Amino acid sequence: MRLVMVPLLVAISVTVAPAQDWEKARRAMVDDQIAARGIRDPRVIAVMREVPRHLFVPADVRGQSYADYPLPIGEGQTISQPYIVALMTESLGLRDGEKVLEIGTGSGYQSAILSRLVRTVVTIEIRKLLSDRASALLASQGCRNVTLINADGYYGDPKEAPFDCIMITASVNHVPPPLLQQLKDGGRMILPLGNPFSYQELVLITKKGSDIVVDHITGVLFVPLTGKALEGR
Repeated sequence: MRLVMVPLLVAISVTVAPAQDWEKARRAMVDDQIAARGIRDPRVIAVMREVPRHLFVPADVRGQSYADYPLPIGEGQTISQPYIVALMTESLGLRDGEKVLEIGTGSGYQSAILSRLVRTVVTIEIRKLLSDRASALLASQGCRNVTLINADGYYGDPKEAPFDCIMITASVNHVPPPLLQQLKDGGRMILPLGNPFSYQELVLITKKGSDIVVDHITGVLFVPLTGKALEGR
């Protein structure tokens, strides 16, 4: 795994785009923020060009949908910087037939990206308001291979386990044991690991029997995973 160091919240000059310019803005986002920074997986690049990010952003910040920084989505949560979405997605090395568990649905944007790359996505959101909004958005985008659960993601979904991949989209100071147990042998988990209220390290964990291999990717800043995760082990 290569080491990628980029500014965490680097803003670029952004103008509010009229509706007919969303596709142009999306192409520019991919060219300038994602491909230019080393994302090479053609499937990831294609899906980032395809999914209408602006639909997953609240109306009051919609003009910034394709900007190079995270945006608030309500309930104290954010939609991640586009580059980080692409980096986490590419780092998992996703394959068509896989089953992926996402912890922290948020607006549903990352879920929509995943749904176009794998067979099945199970995504868990602890906040009912965000869960309901994301459910409606994902349905409107035809993401029929996504199952959304309103629950504490710390515990995963034992009924659907094991998973080929797990993505945690909020910071934790330890790897939740239930999630590690639900990861297949040979499976991959990506998460922002470290102090939930400070900078974290984006890491990729590969499960090999009773051992795990940890690859460090880059420094990041995510909001904390709430619920059991904030109580400690």
